[in-house]
Amino acid sequence: MFNRIFSKQNRALLGELVRTDFKLRYQGSVLGYTWSLLRPLMLFLIMYVVFVRFLRLGGDVPHYPIYLLLGLVLWQFFSDMTSQGLKSVVDRSDLIRKVSIPRWIIVISTSISALINLSFNLVVVLIFMFVNGTAFLATALWLPVLIFETYVLSLGLALFLSAAYVKYRDITHIWEVVIQAAFYATPVLYPITLIKNANYQKLLLINPVAQVVQDGRYVLVTHDSKTIATTFNSPWARLVPIAIVAITLIIGCLYFKRQEKNFAENL
Repeated sequence: MFNRIFSKQNRALLGELVRTDFKLRYQGSVLGYTWSLLRPLMLFLIMYVVFVRFLRLGGDVPHYPIYLLLGLVLWQFFSDMTSQGLKSVVDRSDLIRKVSIPRWIIVISTSISALINLSFNLVVVLIFMFVNGTAFLATALWLPVLIFETYVLSLGLALFLSAAYVKYRDITHIWEVVIQAAFYATPVLYPITLIKNANYQKLLLINPVAQVVQDGRYVLVTHDSKTIATTFNSPWARLVPIAIVAITLIIGCLYFKRQEKNFAENL
């Protein structure tokens, strides 16, 4: 089964879909692929001016600009994967009706595009770290593991949302509200230490995205960053968001598999 899923034909199709996705996304744009770097940088600049210069947040956090930028980059990866994955099947409806292809490849292709954008943005983070004089920590080797956790969570959600969107077009509006609310419920713009109630901190960090953001800051920027392990005072606490990630992927795969046989007639 593994060999069939990752056969040479499927790999070639996946590569072609990723290339086409990149071309279409920036077609007609003057700056083209540069927007994949400019968008998070422009958002970072706005947030930095508002929250650091005016509201004076993060004064007690070492290297807070990098702390903020990394949080935005990791959140943008999650947001891109889920939002683009949601519409991926419907956007490729012509291809699905004309050619018999594994439907899941379409969702995977958008996830890889988001992963490529993340790699560009992480290079920018590293450049900012060098300019800012931020020390490169040995724990940074754990960052790919955290990115993989985010990828698996986002893929599970993308599979579920893309299958649901084929039948229920209201999903896109609902997800826009959910993703906006989740953004403010995740300590991306603010240090989690601003939340004084320890129980609220624990509740927030059960969210896998919040856990990844805080752990990412811990392993890459500063060990002063609070993590789910330090908040719960137990390394076993990490198993809770990991379990949520695994359950999300299983549900997403099962729902997508059940619904895909009806894609052609609903598109």
